[in-house]
Amino acid sequence: MNKKILIVEDDPDLSEVLCATFQREGFRVLSARDGDQALALVFREGPDIVVLDLMIPGPDGLEVCRKIRENALTAAIPVLMLTARAEETDVVVGLEMGADDYVRKPAAPRELVARVKTLLRRATNVPEEGERIRSFRDLVIDPARFEARVGGKNIVLTPMEFRLLYTFVGVPGRVFRRQELLDASVDPGVVVDERNIDTHVKSLRKKLGSIGEKIETIRGVGYKISDYD
Repeated sequence: MNKKILIVEDDPDLSEVLCATFQREGFRVLSARDGDQALALVFREGPDIVVLDLMIPGPDGLEVCRKIRENALTAAIPVLMLTARAEETDVVVGLEMGADDYVRKPAAPRELVARVKTLLRRATNVPEEGERIRSFRDLVIDPARFEARVGGKNIVLTPMEFRLLYTFVGVPGRVFRRQELLDASVDPGVVVDERNIDTHVKSLRKKLGSIGEKIETIRGVGYKISDYD
């Protein structure tokens, strides 16, 4: 695979296990024990994916994720959260900060590898319909370039946000159930909480401005992008 992965984990024993696991899978592995070191490696090395523990010294995992998403050069890097926290609100906050997925500790190394490979496929694969450009009003989505532009201005999206938006714009006015949106943005066989969809839609609305306001919630059903003024 030869992808570069950054493991951010302050527990030395767990970090060693994770690093060895991904090295066996053919990854080039970087590791960090605190938030400052993690951010330095992200901006210097440009990893293909980050596995990020929430409870790390210095800037915590949430702050690290926020800074990754704020920088245009790193915003599209997939982030997989590791959390030992039991509260669902912590997971929601992490997703709102821009994490693509999460795994609760203790997690089996095999599960982590599967989740990481899924996020990498999601980040690098174009939508199923190939390289066809889609547009909606002054929004243009180019899957070949992995670009979304509003009024000519590039909007930095995470891989999951990109796939969701591409799906909405494919059929304006159509209501998509949450499960349909999961199917369009997550590989088969991977179990993802429907809350991920709600969180990424919320993020899309913020990033897209007036276009984002066109993404409507259909209570009890799902979402659509409205084709009416």
